[in-house]
Amino acid sequence: MSDDPYSEHPGLRGKIIDPMTSYFRQNDLRDVMLANPQTAPFWHLLHSPQTRRASRDETLADHCGDLWVFAYGSLMWNPALRYDKVLRAHAPDHARAFILRDIYGGRGTEETPGLMAALDTGNGCDGLVFRVPEAIIDEETDILWAREFVGPGYCPQLIETETSIGPVQALAFLADHNSPIMAPDITRQEQVECIATGVGFMGSSLEYIAGIKEQFDVLDICDPMVDSLLHDALAYRDTLAAAS
Repeated sequence: MSDDPYSEHPGLRGKIIDPMTSYFRQNDLRDVMLANPQTAPFWHLLHSPQTRRASRDETLADHCGDLWVFAYGSLMWNPALRYDKVLRAHAPDHARAFILRDIYGGRGTEETPGLMAALDTGNGCDGLVFRVPEAIIDEETDILWAREFVGPGYCPQLIETETSIGPVQALAFLADHNSPIMAPDITRQEQVECIATGVGFMGSSLEYIAGIKEQFDVLDICDPMVDSLLHDALAYRDTLAAAS
């Protein structure tokens, strides 16, 4: 196999943020929130470093060898993980669902909620898998859990994915419907409004979905839901701008 991480998808070269410069590698989101008085109402929800570590150890207890990590949202362009291979992947038993309603400061606030995707059960989800070498799994998954397991919201799990090199078992963070950040009953109009207006310390919800669209264009992935949500959110933003 080539030593080039992008040998299967050369178009991704330059489209993925250098892990060593990633915001998520340089900042622990728990510490970011604890330093922000505006997020004080949510501090009690934050997982401790010990809880994060215990979750990581339990999830990977039976794993051996290199670790593949499935990316379906911002990890596709900003994994913050050191990796030696990236492949397009399809998770046949899961689906990308825009049900993560963010009021906690990341890409939205209580006053102006944002929206991001979560990985739910479904009929298929396209994305990427990154291969993390065995020798650095502990360090890299510490960083990953600090990002994805800040508080209630996700259930880490190894799932089956399909790639150009065959089936790959990959780590993914699945939607926890018992979490207050998941809004499975959100309406289409609410999705559009949250994407168009939500902004937080990680950027805007509009930038988030545009990032997914950009990576899909590189990979020739057609996702009508992403396309239509982005189109309608941009139109809604323009309507608000024209009315102001």
